[in-house]
Amino acid sequence: MGSAIAAHLANVGIPCLLLDLEGLAAKGIARLKETKPSPLYDPSFITRIRAGDLDRDAALLSECDWVIEAVSEKMDVKHSVWSLIDSAWRPGMIVSSNTSGLSINEVTSVCGEACRRNAMVTHFFNPPRYMKLLEIVPCRETDPHAVAEVARFCQERLGKGVVMAKDTPNFIANRIGTYAMLATLKAMEKHGLTVEEVDAVTGPLLGRPKSATFRTLDMVGLDTFLHVCRNVRENVTDPLEAAAFAAPEIVEVLVSKGWIGEKSGGGFYRKNNAEKGKDRIQVLDPVTMTYGSRSKVSSPALEAAKLARGTSGKLQALLEAAEHDRLAAFARDVMEATLCYSAEKLGEIADTAYEIDQAMRWGFNWEEGPFETWDALGVGETAARLEARGIAVPAPVASMLAKEASTFYIKKTGSLFHYSKGHYKYVEENKEELSLSVLRDRGKKIFTADGASLIDLGDDVACLEFHSPHNAIGPGVLAAIRQASEEVASNWRGLVLANEGRNFCVGANLMLLLMEAENGEWEEIDLIIREFQMSMKTLRVMPRPVVAAPHRMTLGGGVEACLPADRILFSAETYFGLVETGVGLIPAGGGCLASAVMAQERAEAAGTDDVTSPLSQLFETIAMAKVSESGHHARRLGYWRANDAVIVREESRIAEAKSAVLELDRRGYAVPEADRRVAVGGREAATVLKLAVSAMRRGGYVSDHDVRIAGKLAGVLSGGDVPAGTVVREQHLLDLEREAFLSLCGEPLTQARMRQMLATGKPLRN
Repeated sequence: MGSAIAAHLANVGIPCLLLDLEGLAAKGIARLKETKPSPLYDPSFITRIRAGDLDRDAALLSECDWVIEAVSEKMDVKHSVWSLIDSAWRPGMIVSSNTSGLSINEVTSVCGEACRRNAMVTHFFNPPRYMKLLEIVPCRETDPHAVAEVARFCQERLGKGVVMAKDTPNFIANRIGTYAMLATLKAMEKHGLTVEEVDAVTGPLLGRPKSATFRTLDMVGLDTFLHVCRNVRENVTDPLEAAAFAAPEIVEVLVSKGWIGEKSGGGFYRKNNAEKGKDRIQVLDPVTMTYGSRSKVSSPALEAAKLARGTSGKLQALLEAAEHDRLAAFARDVMEATLCYSAEKLGEIADTAYEIDQAMRWGFNWEEGPFETWDALGVGETAARLEARGIAVPAPVASMLAKEASTFYIKKTGSLFHYSKGHYKYVEENKEELSLSVLRDRGKKIFTADGASLIDLGDDVACLEFHSPHNAIGPGVLAAIRQASEEVASNWRGLVLANEGRNFCVGANLMLLLMEAENGEWEEIDLIIREFQMSMKTLRVMPRPVVAAPHRMTLGGGVEACLPADRILFSAETYFGLVETGVGLIPAGGGCLASAVMAQERAEAAGTDDVTSPLSQLFETIAMAKVSESGHHARRLGYWRANDAVIVREESRIAEAKSAVLELDRRGYAVPEADRRVAVGGREAATVLKLAVSAMRRGGYVSDHDVRIAGKLAGVLSGGDVPAGTVVREQHLLDLEREAFLSLCGEPLTQARMRQMLATGKPLRN
């Protein structure tokens, strides 16, 4: 965990000293290179971490501004390390523990007062790069100014979602999350459910991650889970609460066998590597303690819940079926137990419902926190249902209802207020952030079309937001792009392309393309591609600056929507790539044109007119359907342009894009050339690109159809059958894109790839 925290500090440009027992720090750094998914945004960032030995190099601690302790969760070990830190402490140094639940007051009891005034918990959730939550817990003596500075730094520089917690066992997220797991195991036993049945219910149907209960436990480690349970059990004063955290027998049995989850090769699930061409994942039968094949889980209640809209709709569907469906009854019991416990802990583990909800969203990836769920189901209605079932209504809920407050949250003119200690408090807005949902609530929508909306960001900057299913680009979104371009060109200073969906854009509407191809509607496909190309060109030549701010999955057409922008501000977690070859096609919305232009620009920057070398990198990236593993990694794949940048704090991404638009406008924006001339590699470059593919075919790495697709791609990127260095107009490249795309659409093997992707989400290599 220490090396993973160091990796994330290195990700944002902070040099780190990693100290451990002799030799272990160097080994920890070496493991970072092999860990998947990578803890680093870019492999080169590992040079920002320096290894040292704790015994030999402890004096170097005094040179550090922030010392983070991440040793084992044993108080005697922590005391020995904190005594060492205390001896090296100097004024201005912040010291924190990454403990997941031990008392910071007890941890720092071996330190002097000066150190304690600058000490706190900074609990990074694992893995630190990917998990947003960071819980801060001050000591009794901690200077509030130090807490505020650390919180600000962790939010703004590290991109974390910071929650203030109290010095109670397991703090917020692990306290609630562990209880929810235990309540799930208890309800599983009560209703006689299997492992697969529990996971079928406790994933997305309850607004939880797909890993649900048992896959999550396997990832966390069953031994770690028992440790967290024990920490609460041994440190709470209420005997009933301590009993609720008793170790489940099934988990103890598995741990005694060494079956502690993924790190041991199996827990509730394991992979049977002896199976070939089948489902190799086996599941535990808790009765026989043997592994067997997984079975599909279904019931009328589950099917009805799947069809309901949103998490609250799914929960309501399960509640309505609870009296006649055992899976729904199980879901009700888990839900009610979790809601009640969360409400009972309000004020004890955190001051506000808002902090608890944020912790569960960020730390356990719940779609809704427990108090948001109370509101969604109706606080009064849920309390009445609990009473009817003989369950005590938690005191904070009863008190709130007695004061005629019916929800934990209310919205007024787009601002959020949360209920706390008898009245509603305003949730402070960060002035460096812009929320499209808040702006919509405040009436800042300029227009809404089929699949997209234009939002006023203020200061005469507009934002085009996709909101089609999966933010896929279809005819409605393309029309909205053209309408937005016309509107912004006439009345605004510039345009931001961004949204707040789960992903920026997963590409074009593949289902529509497949339907047209299977029906032989070639003219219709040709029209769709022409409209796509025209829409992207409209963005590129707009007489106002355009800044794209993609996040998470940005694939195929989503990339092609970003490349016309004057600047791309990648979220740090942006997975960016032209992946059309995975469905048997090539980019045809201007992606090949943009790649040819980037190759020309890189050749010019290198002082040569030979585009073959820069084109080869882009060709390999596109032909292999490579996707960046971060915003920074997009540079290694060849998608980066001179003015592009990475934004670590995702919440500030849209505000930063707006600022970039205003900066480009202030400089005096030059309207781009409408029909660019591009120097292409021609026949010679195409031959070089195709030779590389032929070598891969001989090695058995690609299929004949892969070779065919790559050949089409090479021909387009190199500008067709022309001599090297020929200068062509951009429309020539767009025509080549469209022709190659159409020809591949007619291939049965390509259509098979498209069907596979739509059915399974996975590529077919035929």
